[in-house]
Amino acid sequence: MATGTVRFWAAAKEAAGVAEETFDAETLGELVTKITRNEALARVLPRCSFLVDGNPAGTRDPHTVELPEGATVEVLPPFAGG
Repeated sequence: MATGTVRFWAAAKEAAGVAEETFDAETLGELVTKITRNEALARVLPRCSFLVDGNPAGTRDPHTVELPEGATVEVLPPFAGG
């Protein structure tokens, strides 16, 4: 089981109520399952992208994305702007 930090941005940060928190999870899918216990965050996450140590998780099944020890996972909702 890896431990690391999950950082929330924009609407995800508002829904989570914190900018970041620590996690214990082996895969991105396991982490998502844990953080979606927060109902407000569960509504935002389907629209979010995820970075694991700066690398996009993309469209891969999150249960296949392994989290290394000390990983930083960024939760990025869609951004507006130009």
